[in-house]
Amino acid sequence: MTISVDLVARLEPSVADYPPGSTFGPREARSYQFVWLLRGSATWLWDDVALSLAPGKLLLIRPGMRDAFRWDPRTPTRHAYVHFTLTGQVPGDWPLVRDLTGRHDPMGALCRYLLWLGAECPPRWRVQACETLRLLVLMFLADPAPAQRTPSVLPPPVIAMLRAVRERWSDGVARPVPMRELASAARVSPSTLCRTFRRTFGVGPVAALELLRLTRAEPLLWQSNLSMGAIAVQCGFADAYHFSRRFRAIYGMAPTAFRRTPPEAAPPSPAESFGLTVLQPLVQAP
Repeated sequence: MTISVDLVARLEPSVADYPPGSTFGPREARSYQFVWLLRGSATWLWDDVALSLAPGKLLLIRPGMRDAFRWDPRTPTRHAYVHFTLTGQVPGDWPLVRDLTGRHDPMGALCRYLLWLGAECPPRWRVQACETLRLLVLMFLADPAPAQRTPSVLPPPVIAMLRAVRERWSDGVARPVPMRELASAARVSPSTLCRTFRRTFGVGPVAALELLRLTRAEPLLWQSNLSMGAIAVQCGFADAYHFSRRFRAIYGMAPTAFRRTPPEAAPPSPAESFGLTVLQPLVQAP
């Protein structure tokens, strides 16, 4: 998709504050407009659509829409906005709203950067704002990122299990989790969880977590001076000996040799080999 974006003069990235009960419209939009709430709530009305807006939601209004806003009747509301024009190859079917609260969604960061540009106005800030807007539009129009889609296609017991693992690993140490705890978190029996996991990934949950723990050692080997003992601890192994033994069994070489091997020549990641990469974002600490 090839598009270019330009800011509408005097309607560049900014914020507006509204007292309780404020309204706007109906009006016919003359340009594209992103709106995202920073505080309070609002209802956006268009034809027969009534969308409830709250912080964390990004709304895209298109030219020609006849819409209206009804802001929170009880508390003040603050929302951010930017008006822009758009040219190029654009789709006919547009989403109305996207969620900015995903852990792996960069749209929220782009929105914050737009507001910073509009407030600080550094040299060539308009050029930077247009490029940021272009990226934001492309991401808004694209399908949700794989990390966001994954939970809807994984079996519910697997999703519940992974939430528990993420909690256990929230301090950055990828500890082993006993099978009974995984099954308890998944609210199924150990045998049911094993069957479900094997049907999806070809390995059991405990073995899958060990592969993910070993995969976590890769950047520590290549991009740190940590000792084997320290890396072992970060990856949930008792000591350097146990870590090295399991690493060699999976990668076919000792971690010390792996550390000296360029990434392009290294053995493949076990997470990729077993199709476990979809699980990695779900067990990373927020």
